[in-house]
Amino acid sequence: MKIMIVDDNAGMREMIRDIACRTSDEVVECSDGGTAVTEFGRFRPDTVLMDIEMKGMDGFTAAGHITNIDPAARIIFVTSHNTSAFRTKAKLLHVTGFVCKDRLSDLLTLLERTPSSTPSSEEERS
Repeated sequence: MKIMIVDDNAGMREMIRDIACRTSDEVVECSDGGTAVTEFGRFRPDTVLMDIEMKGMDGFTAAGHITNIDPAARIIFVTSHNTSAFRTKAKLLHVTGFVCKDRLSDLLTLLERTPSSTPSSEEERS
């Protein structure tokens, strides 16, 4: 499985990478949404783990661009902001999951599932 990690915080990317490497030997990191959109086209990851609030292009905008490239893209938002507004916007974008940074252990469960094994409504974590 190929995984892309998108977060503007290098320390957070490292923590997410530690989890992602348990299920993948191919991981690429991006520090902003614009780079993620460009790299998505080149790397073609199976899963994108994306922060929402980043400098430059935010995660919502980047997710929209990525799903324009590949409507079946598997995107999991990884955020510090567990708000109903963010969850609603994520649902409108039809992302695969929503994980709070204070519950990063939930990521492993989502990553261990095959991309087509579960519908997005079951993959939300708070």
